[in-house]
Amino acid sequence: MKVNNFWARTITGLSMVFLIIASLYFSRWGFAGIFGLVTVLGLWEFYSITTTEFSQPQKIAGTVLGTTWYIFTARIALQGNSGMFLYIWFFLLPFLFIPFVIEIFRNRAQPLYNIGITVMGITYIALPLSLLNFLNLPEYTSIFSHFSAVLLGYFLITWLYDTGAYLFGKSFGKHKFFERISPKKTWEGIFAGVVVALAAAAGLSYISKGMMLTDWLILAMIIIVFGTLGDLAESLLKRSLNLKDSGTILPGHGGILDRFDTIFLSAPFVFLFFVLRFIF
Repeated sequence: MKVNNFWARTITGLSMVFLIIASLYFSRWGFAGIFGLVTVLGLWEFYSITTTEFSQPQKIAGTVLGTTWYIFTARIALQGNSGMFLYIWFFLLPFLFIPFVIEIFRNRAQPLYNIGITVMGITYIALPLSLLNFLNLPEYTSIFSHFSAVLLGYFLITWLYDTGAYLFGKSFGKHKFFERISPKKTWEGIFAGVVVALAAAAGLSYISKGMMLTDWLILAMIIIVFGTLGDLAESLLKRSLNLKDSGTILPGHGGILDRFDTIFLSAPFVFLFFVLRFIF
């Protein structure tokens, strides 16, 4: 059973890696489409697992609002209007208050929880994924004249960090990292992941243009810190709901939230870093 799970995890993981890298190489629209699908599935999954006897989030409304948010921002990014980024928030921020209005007419118990979870889904899933499209702009293309250096590096370092930590921790891990929330994580695994991530960052600095070694190392540290916290945050969410996995859509990985948990928390900080870098 464990062998079957290993191969299912490997095949699923490699398939997603191939799709994302291929979309980064061939089409910014294709990349936006893939993560648009991730947004829809992630929102639906989030609202499904948080629907309990104590809370009834606005499943359809939240999914529609979050998806609309993603599509609107993706369209702006794909048109190359990076300068409009600050302006679109004036139009999108009211989206977060629509659930308050909807809840007035639902007549459900625990309206505070319902509104809070609905808004949380939009900010936790749709917002971070929408930022990825602004890191896939032509000005960030500096690897082999096709890839977005920022995004390719971001995904490669994230994948290598997760894989290194998982494999080394599984084989040699003895000292628990954060047992209260994630019993399987170990300090040995984290250390191995850090070494692999920093080595990958150093390697990327030799094949990319316009980004120094310092930039790549900072990117790696953001991924290490906030990617790990994102993993723990998603584990905390599942434990509060007494769940092992957030879903079953991805064989060997679980659900969308299980697979992209590091992205949800690290993407906003990666985006912030590169915005500040290009400003200053």
